[in-house]
Amino acid sequence: MKIIAVVVTYNRRELLKRNIGCLRQNTPLHSIVVVNNGSTDGTKEWLDEQTDLRVIHQENVGGSGGFYTGIRYAFQEGADWIWCMDDDVFPRPDCLEHLLPHTARPDAGILAPRRLMEGKIFTNDFRQVNLTNPFASMYQDKLKKQVVNAPTEICGTAFEGLFIRREAVEKIGLPNKELFIFCDDTDYCLRAVLAGYKIWYIPDALMDKEKFFSNDTWKERNRKKKWKRFYQVRNAAYLNHRYGRNWAVKYLRSFNAVLGYMLTVLLTAPFTDAYRFSDLAKFWKAYTDGVNERLGKY
Repeated sequence: MKIIAVVVTYNRRELLKRNIGCLRQNTPLHSIVVVNNGSTDGTKEWLDEQTDLRVIHQENVGGSGGFYTGIRYAFQEGADWIWCMDDDVFPRPDCLEHLLPHTARPDAGILAPRRLMEGKIFTNDFRQVNLTNPFASMYQDKLKKQVVNAPTEICGTAFEGLFIRREAVEKIGLPNKELFIFCDDTDYCLRAVLAGYKIWYIPDALMDKEKFFSNDTWKERNRKKKWKRFYQVRNAAYLNHRYGRNWAVKYLRSFNAVLGYMLTVLLTAPFTDAYRFSDLAKFWKAYTDGVNERLGKY
């Protein structure tokens, strides 16, 4: 069995070093490919010194563009299974060993390890997807509310240890690189499930996840992350429009969400520069771009 790991990185050299160190302890990996999304922090120079890695340098096309490139490369290299992850997760030495027995499941298109943050179970995985009720979240039956000690079928997980069967890639294609950031993993999982594959959460396969601390105030945090909010609104609207099974999910669910952001702007813009009144038009554009499935990098 030919297994290729794909790691996408951007300006987190020290985390990447730790990630690669962990991957090197996992067997039997055929190779590790690192997609460097235009890092400027010395990541490129460090990667170019590593003789056991396949490195692809490209401009910053976001996480979705990075996984598009990496999965395409691994697929073209003949990988039977492709192990995908960001640079801020760290597979334990026996993580792959615990995933491998489940590759024998004929219905498994994707396997997902358990992630731990500071020793505690971290999960945003979910077992059901709601495509009919616009007043409820798309993500239902979340694992974080459950005790899970055995392999469990889920509908969605993150690109943080995603282990993908070659045949699934053949059938559903590559990640949607036009999403840039956010929802690319959900989109990929939905495509797999709708194509008839199952996604199995494997709690014995462990990865550690970095916890990012911030002492920023609400104002500072929102000023820094505001650009990401536009992608969140647009890509969530895209998912609802693409997969929703009625007009209300296709349009109303995301409309309700964008109204919440716009209300935040209206209530805070007079008192802080975290948001400005000009952001109202940007959020509205994000929503209309999503429901019209206009994607790409802003």
